[in-house]
Amino acid sequence: MNGDALYTIGDLARRTGLTVKTIRFYSDCGIVPPTDRSPTGYRLYGIEAVARLDLVRTLRDLGLDLSTIRKVVDGEVSLADVATAHAEAVAVQIRTLRLRRAVLTVVAKRGSTPEEIDLMHRLAKLSEDERRRLIGEFLDTVFGGLDTHPEFAGIMRSMTPELPDNPEVEQVQAWVELAELSQDPDFRASMRRVAEEHAADRAHGNTTGVRREAVAVVRDQVAPALTAGTDPLSPQADPVVATVMSQYASVCGRPNDVELRRWLLVRLESASDPRRERYLQLLSVINGWPATTSLAPVFDWFIQALRARLRGDSSSSSAMAWRLT
Repeated sequence: MNGDALYTIGDLARRTGLTVKTIRFYSDCGIVPPTDRSPTGYRLYGIEAVARLDLVRTLRDLGLDLSTIRKVVDGEVSLADVATAHAEAVAVQIRTLRLRRAVLTVVAKRGSTPEEIDLMHRLAKLSEDERRRLIGEFLDTVFGGLDTHPEFAGIMRSMTPELPDNPEVEQVQAWVELAELSQDPDFRASMRRVAEEHAADRAHGNTTGVRREAVAVVRDQVAPALTAGTDPLSPQADPVVATVMSQYASVCGRPNDVELRRWLLVRLESASDPRRERYLQLLSVINGWPATTSLAPVFDWFIQALRARLRGDSSSSSAMAWRLT
């Protein structure tokens, strides 16, 4: 066949791999009009019909509707403009599917009730502004009215999740769990107590740097004892507690006495709420930050050890004093 040859629908079907029925449908829609008709009335097509059909098949595979495809092949709209608009639509579809998958995955893991499923779905569909308002209200409840120091603004920023435009399923799951957690009244009250203690520390001259150094002291001294399997209630734990308290007193510039131990125990018990650590873990997933090592085992060990020795102080302070000073 030469370049002026005409093709029947059957010829086009063999060349393109499309069915006769499909080509006839496209022809009836005006997307691939016939060039001529045979003496017996059969539709005949030029070689350009092959190129059109290849383009139509590609655009259909990409999800474009027939009305838009006709405008493209007829030159009424540019393929670039259509591709841009369609890419944006596909991105929305992908995001929707990711949200649905994330919610279904959480439901499958939890065995959630219909009410919980509805809540998770609504949380997953929140816009960026709605997410910011939800978390902003939570952070205002925790930190509001405590201090105007820039440090508190920095803490609030560091606790703000930033779900990306195209989140991974794990990030959506983390967001749903974090949003639920932020609405828990008991968790809010727990976080508020920690924030109030932090503000009180600042009022007495104890800065964040001191608090962080104290955390490092507990971590560095307790971790080896934890690894060695030392029982926090045993006499073998005495030197660890004594070292921590000595270094902590030095960092704080306070006497190493029972009052300091009580003060530290209260703050450790407030800060060791497992929900707080979970919030920070979820925050790292959402924001794409490196995962942090859990300090819960270290602080749990030290809290047990310190609490036991404070009970000993109450019953026999003179007998225990040599252990902790």
